[in-house]
Parts: sequence; C-alpha cells; structure tokens
Amino acid sequence: MQERTDRPLGHVPAHSHDGDCGHDHAHAHTPLPAIRSERTLVSARNLNLKIGSRPVLQEVGLDLEAGEIVTVIGPNGAGKTTLVRVLLGLQKPDAGEIWRRDGLVVGYAPQRFDIDKSIPMTVARFVAMGRATAANAEIADALKEVGAGRLEERQISELSGGELQRVILARALVRKPQLLVLDEPVRGVDYSGEAELYTLIGTLRSEHGMGVLLVSHDLHVVMAQSDRVICLNRHICCSGVPESVAQHPEYARLFGPQTARAFGLYHHQHDHRHDLTGAPQPVRALGRDKPANE
Repeated sequence: MQERTDRPLGHVPAHSHDGDCGHDHAHAHTPLPAIRSERTLVSARNLNLKIGSRPVLQEVGLDLEAGEIVTVIGPNGAGKTTLVRVLLGLQKPDAGEIWRRDGLVVGYAPQRFDIDKSIPMTVARFVAMGRATAANAEIADALKEVGAGRLEERQISELSGGELQRVILARALVRKPQLLVLDEPVRGVDYSGEAELYTLIGTLRSEHGMGVLLVSHDLHVVMAQSDRVICLNRHICCSGVPESVAQHPEYARLFGPQTARAFGLYHHQHDHRHDLTGAPQPVRALGRDKPANE
C-alpha cells in the first residue's frame, strides 16, 4: 500500500461510477494521478481490505476537494466507517494508494464516543480535547458557531442527543480543519434536529471553505447540500447528485416545508444486487432484465 503526502497539482476522477458500476465489478487498477487540483484534499485508489476472510473494501476510490461535501451511504456492514478510518490513516488497507495534502488538518467526529458518565467533564473540557493548544476563547467560539455556546459549563453526561452532536462537532471544529469528517453526525437525532445539523454543516462549509466527508445511515434521504453521494457496499455501487426533497409534496408534508429544504433524495442506479454474503450478483442472475435499485 502506498501513502503519499506530496504537493497537489491537478485532478483526475477516481472512477466513473455515476449511474452504475459495471457488470463484472472487475475494475482496472487506476494509479493516483501525477497531476491533481490545487483544491484536492485527499485521493484514494483501488483500496482493498479484508478482516479475516471477509472482504470489507474492494477496489474503492474517491477524491475530495476543498469546499465539497461528499456523503457516503450504504447498509450496515458496508464498510463506511472502515473507509473513513483508512482515508484518515487510522487503519491500513491491504492494498491501494492514498494521497493526502501535505499538512492536511482534519476535524474528525467519530460515530461513537465512549464517555464514562461517572467521570465529571464539562463541555468546555471535552471540546478542548480536540486540540490541546486551543485557547479558552477558541473553545467558546467553536461552541457558539455550532449553536452550543450556552452549554460551555454543562456536564457532558447531562446533554441530550442533539446537544451532544453539536458539541462533538465543536470538538472537531476547534482544530480549524481543512477537512471535516463526520461519521453519522445525526445519529440519535429526530428529523427536525437532523435538518438543523445539516443546515449548520452546510453553513460551516460555506464560511470556512472546508471539505466535508459525511457518512449517513439513511440510504435514500440525505443532506441536500451534498455535492456528491456515494453508495458503498464493500465496493462503490453507484454515485450521483441528490434531488431536492422540497420538490416532492409528500416529503414537504412529512417534514414541513422549512425542514424539507435541508434534505435531498438520492436515487440509486444499481446494475446488481448483493447476496446474503454481501457479494455482488448481476441483475440477470436474479431473473431480472433491467437494472434495479438496491
């Protein structure tokens, strides 16, 4: 596995998966380009990883640029969190190449924090753990920016689900990241809170110009401001741009017109399904003549 942090120069897309991912799923080995955009933050090619005998990532590639929001969706066990960990260098793939901008600063909000509620810890102290050198004023600013300024002296154990997600976001933000990586940031939050967090993430992207890699548990309703949605199930099944939920009256009635604007509807375009082991199967092998959504 090659890992590089050389200076970015130009850009070549990872794979063309918009619409489908090929019938035989045998991708040609695509090396990292010598030239990439000055805005490129991270690139990956042909990532493969097995845990035991089970394939978790198969020939996965992507690029992410400054100011871009990429949402990764997929079923449980699809390899979403593993992909994030590999991209951040927290886990090594068995094969493939990863390039990160030299000196790239990442703010990472993992899917779960194991917080011992019996140990007293204020919100301010928790956010400070994101960057040891952060001044009190920087911690206060990060909390205000995510709408949690009033929580500074509260105990972490006392927070609601929505409050905790905002505080976790502040912890990532205090690092002043170029890339914000959010693994299921709306976990345990209702639709109203989810819409508020999506709107907030979009605002942070616009104001700071950072790239955002967001992992979502929902297979169809995603963050409307996503520039690209990638459906992952060990390999990249398809990718595309979400359609505004606000255009669909039934969703507007369900969420309310204001909340609906934060959500996008992603239409899958798969030419295959997965069997019980997770292996891809061509549609015709299942008695279908047309590509089917998964």
